Amino acid sequence: MAAKDSLRSSAVEDYAKAIFSLQSRGAEPVSTNALAERLEITPGSVSAMLKKLDELGLITHEPYRGVRLTAAGRRLALEVIRHHRLLESFLADSLGMSWDRVHDEAEILEHVLSEDVERLIASKLGNPTVDPHGDPIPGADLELDEPSTRSLESLPAGVRVSDSDPEMLRYLAEQGIALGDRLQVAGRQPFEGPVFVRVGEREYPIGGRLARAMRIELEEGRP
Repeated sequence: MAAKDSLRSSAVEDYAKAIFSLQSRGAEPVSTNALAERLEITPGSVSAMLKKLDELGLITHEPYRGVRLTAAGRRLALEVIRHHRLLESFLADSLGMSWDRVHDEAEILEHVLSEDVERLIASKLGNPTVDPHGDPIPGADLELDEPSTRSLESLPAGVRVSDSDPEMLRYLAEQGIALGDRLQVAGRQPFEGPVFVRVGEREYPIGGRLARAMRIELEEGRP
C-alpha cells in the first residue's frame, strides 16, 4: 500500500493536474519552467518532483524539451480534476457558495475526497457535466469531453471562465454576466484594445486579462 500512498499524495496529484492542464494547451512537452511558473515554485523544486513522478510511472521525460503524462498519469490527473470540479459544483449548487470562492475550497478538499463520497455528490447533483465556471467534468470512467473553445480576445455561444482569479469572477457576477450566457461580439478597439460584447440588451467592454481568461463556445455554423 506504500506505493498507493505515494501515488495519492497531494503534491503528486497537484503536479499531475498541472501537467495535464499545460499539456492540454498544445502538442509540445511541458517544460520545467512552465510548470514552475504554473505552481509558483522554483525550477529546482520542480525537477526533484519530476524525478519522483518518473519513478512512479506517471510521466515520460524528453531530454531538453520537457515531460508528458503517461496513461497512468493522465488517469490520476483526470481523477483529481473530477474531484475538484464536482466539489466546486456541490459547494455552489448545494451550499450556495459564490463561484469566486469555490475554487480555493475545492483545492483543499479534492485530495481527501473518497470515491464513495464522490459518487454520492455526483448522484446528488444529477451527474453534472460542467462545473460552475463552465469547465467540463470528467465522467466516472475518467474520460473528458473537452469542447472546442476560443478566448474572447481572439474572436473577430456560452461562457467559460478561468477559476483562478476570484476578483475576476466577482466582477463578472456584478456585471450580470453568468455561465452559459449568449454573447455577441459587437466590435473591438485596435492596438490590443477591449472587445465590446452584447449580453441581452447591454453592451460591455472587456479587455486585457479578462478577455484572455474568458472561453467562448461558438454557435454551430458561425465562424
